Amino acid sequence: MLQQWLAGIFNMSIKYEIADDIMKRLFDITRVLGMEHVRLSGVYAIRSRGSGSRRTLARCHALSKIWQLALGIKAVYLIEVISEKFDKMSTEEQDKVLIHELMHIPLSFGGGFKHHDFVHDRNVEKIYRKYSELKGNNINSSVNQVKEEIQKHEQKKKGFGWF
Repeated sequence: MLQQWLAGIFNMSIKYEIADDIMKRLFDITRVLGMEHVRLSGVYAIRSRGSGSRRTLARCHALSKIWQLALGIKAVYLIEVISEKFDKMSTEEQDKVLIHELMHIPLSFGGGFKHHDFVHDRNVEKIYRKYSELKGNNINSSVNQVKEEIQKHEQKKKGFGWF
């Protein structure tokens, strides 16, 4: 039985594909929330299938400074959604997950990450409510409220980026 279990683990392979549908949603979220620091030409959306991850819904990957230097390119972020879990979620929950992943991208857009001391459920909920309100009402003045919220956080966490 152990041999069958091990064979199953080693035969698992993760498949990746470009996720244009997710990229469109990331574009919409960043536009509505005014996340101008997110350089969408440096963001890619990927859908993976076959992950053995039990709790992970999505991941944000970044190209570190050393790779940027070695390759002679600017920062790149990949937002990966785990198809088996993400695709079964409601649109609202998916939006929250995408907001969560975008919140990891700092203002500098330099290859670093905002950590879970800021990127957590309470802040994701706040930002999602603003997103939902702005998307529903198309009120640009609320963008300023989101930016003010971000600036308050920035003052507390000097040296770190937006989300």
